[in-house]
Amino acid sequence: MANPSAVCNGHLHHHHHQKQNNLLKSGVCKKNGITKGMKKNGVSNGTLYKKTFIEHFEQAPMYVAVLTFVGFGVGTIFGYLRDFMRAWGLEKRNIAEEREQQKDFVPLYQDFENFYTRNLYMRIRDNWNRPICSVPGPQFDLMERVTDDYNWTFRFTGRTIKNVINMGSYNYLGFAETEPNALKTVTKELQKYGTGICSTRQEMDMQSLEKLLRDAIIYGQPRSRRAWRKIIILVEGIYSMEGSIVRLPEIVSLKKKYKAYLYLDEAHSIGAVGATGRGVVEYFGMSPDDVDVLMGTFTKSFGAAGGYIAGKKDLVDFLRTHSHSAVYATSMCPPVAEQIIRAMKCLMGLDGTTQGLQRVRQLGKNTRYFRRRLHEMGFIIYGNDDSPVVPLLLYMPGKIGAFARRMLEKNIGVVVVGFPATPITESRARFCVSAAHTREMLDTVLNALDELGDFLQLKYSRYSKSSHPELYEETRFELED
Repeated sequence: MANPSAVCNGHLHHHHHQKQNNLLKSGVCKKNGITKGMKKNGVSNGTLYKKTFIEHFEQAPMYVAVLTFVGFGVGTIFGYLRDFMRAWGLEKRNIAEEREQQKDFVPLYQDFENFYTRNLYMRIRDNWNRPICSVPGPQFDLMERVTDDYNWTFRFTGRTIKNVINMGSYNYLGFAETEPNALKTVTKELQKYGTGICSTRQEMDMQSLEKLLRDAIIYGQPRSRRAWRKIIILVEGIYSMEGSIVRLPEIVSLKKKYKAYLYLDEAHSIGAVGATGRGVVEYFGMSPDDVDVLMGTFTKSFGAAGGYIAGKKDLVDFLRTHSHSAVYATSMCPPVAEQIIRAMKCLMGLDGTTQGLQRVRQLGKNTRYFRRRLHEMGFIIYGNDDSPVVPLLLYMPGKIGAFARRMLEKNIGVVVVGFPATPITESRARFCVSAAHTREMLDTVLNALDELGDFLQLKYSRYSKSSHPELYEETRFELED
């Protein structure tokens, strides 16, 4: 390689989560993977953080883990039984198999993937990819669909389920809206330029991370052992499956210690955290100069499309000249660009109002209220107290479908996630809190969860009435004012 680089992901979702579980099983009290009182780089953690930083990752009781494995085991046994009946013509249901003309090619699916799809996933497939017919704001309209062949195909009934409370969309600041006055500038751009541009822009865990960095420096490249010219640390601001916030002060400390580069993906954190919505850099009171590449999206907090990369001028000029998207991809259409500008002006107060700041503060209030109530009810939830992504653990496979279906019966739309997107024993519902959610909406959802949690026995926390479970000695990091 002319310009070799090593990439160290300091907080990959699955690796981070698996390491977290291993630490918990060993009986060590951890706070997001850091032992209380531990020193990093010879500096106490207390000197890195300017505010309280609390995250929750409570382990389920042993019987829940056992029953979860039993549930998958029973489903697997019945799956093989049904496959046997299909092979002998006793079972006439659909089976996932490749078309005859594909037989001579490399298989698209492994045997177990086929088995899992037709015998386990299909049982609860109706809970995913639900079609909506409105803006995904705090409420949406859902197109009703039914299946006549056990979720292999769906047909629409023509009925629309109105005003479903939306707890699944990344609409952190509530900019996914249809209020005419708010969107008048976007409407003007749409009428003037249309919806598309047909040309390109050119034409127009901490210990683990430190070990990776140290090894990369000591051992160099795998074969030649020559030194790496660049080492890049890749992290996310908020991890969307865990609801945790990156420990940026420690990441930056390691970056400086080992002279690496830092790439920060703020897809879920830009607009969602920080006093004025400027993401995790502002959340921790740090300087953007500490991050070499800042990346974010406009699809979540800004209610638009596309994204951005920010950094030094040399980096931005290089990307404009050499990146595939800049050279070949079509440009962002004017209405979308105007929506982004409108949202940014609102957040920065350049629209002459304080509405943007009010949205950021309202999101924080909604997030903390929603998380606190779930803790008090006895649910196990993951992530940081300030993260608007709120994973609620379901664990058992049979409860995934039951939870999502019953919530929809109560006119509440939720996202449920299971294996392989999560570890096999940690299926969950994932709520996304928005500034556009009213207290009445949140209370409606919380009351439904309270009732459903009792009915489905989902309140697994052994510390149900405390927002500070003793399972973890929650480490708080604070700096003097």
